[in-house]
Amino acid sequence: MLAGLVHEVIGSPGGLGVEAYDGSRAGPTENGAPVLVIVRPDAVSRVVLRPGELGLARAWVAGDIDVRGDLWAAVGELEHLTGGRVPPSAVARLLRHVGPGSLRRLPPPPEESALSGRRHSRSRDAESISHHYDVSNDFYRLFLGPTMTYSCAVFSSPDTDLDDAQAAKYELICNKLGLESGMRLLDIGCGWGGMVLHAARHHGVVAVGVTISRHQAELARQRVSDAGLDGKVEIRVQDYREVHDGPFDAISSIGMFEHVGRAGVDDYTSTLRQLVRPGGRVLNHAISRPPARTSSGRLARSRVTANRVAEALGSSRATRVDSPFMDRYVFPDGELFEVGAVVTHLQAAGLEARHVESLRPHYALTLRHWVANLEDNWDHAVAMVGERRARVWRLYMALSARGFERGSIAVHQVLAVRPHVDGADGLPLRPTW
Repeated sequence: MLAGLVHEVIGSPGGLGVEAYDGSRAGPTENGAPVLVIVRPDAVSRVVLRPGELGLARAWVAGDIDVRGDLWAAVGELEHLTGGRVPPSAVARLLRHVGPGSLRRLPPPPEESALSGRRHSRSRDAESISHHYDVSNDFYRLFLGPTMTYSCAVFSSPDTDLDDAQAAKYELICNKLGLESGMRLLDIGCGWGGMVLHAARHHGVVAVGVTISRHQAELARQRVSDAGLDGKVEIRVQDYREVHDGPFDAISSIGMFEHVGRAGVDDYTSTLRQLVRPGGRVLNHAISRPPARTSSGRLARSRVTANRVAEALGSSRATRVDSPFMDRYVFPDGELFEVGAVVTHLQAAGLEARHVESLRPHYALTLRHWVANLEDNWDHAVAMVGERRARVWRLYMALSARGFERGSIAVHQVLAVRPHVDGADGLPLRPTW
């Protein structure tokens, strides 16, 4: 009985079975079908008192629910709940079944973020970054592999090795930036140093990488030393807004823009322009959202004004991550822009957009590699960071992979140039990157 009610609460997906701690079953539970397992009564309390994605997410992180069988198939059956709620009538039936007296108000799992201060202030941004990245360098290595690259790889085929695909991504960016020996490169949000290491080793640049994660900087500095590049690469614990030693010949920003947000985008783009020399190139690599649409399915339109470029292409729901699970457990304060808005903001700051490329299918492949690596090293991951945090990463990466596969999110590289007065920028007439 309980399994049937839960099946109704989550929208009765036809390909997903449900099993409950009371022995009840609903939907397909045999022949390899994915099964949502209600492990203990606390799951019911979480779903009834916070119906929708957040209640299910808290139950998942706490281990009150689990999935038996194919995680990818289960995520596909449940993805309609992302950002939404469930019918009140279904929740009421579930409440009548278990009885109000059996419900408990449970605190969120401790892995849920609780940020303080003004959104996208420097102190709150540092707190947000620490929540996600200062987990354990060794934990990240389990699923990222030896490249320690936490962004979309570029695959020549679906069978390409992950490490080779990550190297190809860095080489693609180096080529777009036109890096040559002796040039000065700034990498904003440098992570564990993958981009600056590749650019210094293979293109002879002098590179500065900045991150506000002390854990990342510690490992990045060690990797620089191990590579014998101490004189060529500098890693700083520094907010990009505090970099004052430009100009640089080129700037890369890979997987960092998602943390900037609408409140900070004007500072971000103006800082890029200030830090790159005339004729220098900027590469912004970031996850993006689809265009906003009206209830009829048509693209939303808004009037362009000189003072508020953000309003031109971004609707009221333009940037906030729609998923409560992602916002509270994965990327607090994360905000996504539609790629057209990214181009508009860059150009409003005086950077001419010269090339845009979508890598959406590549990120789906990247994430599937990461999930497979995490599952292959599951016991080690749990030993390092605990089962709850490992469950957060397993679910978030699976959800993200599905999002990239179905096109609800994308990832774009935008190459821009700070033009000379005469308009020359050194780019080839027909790039063949």
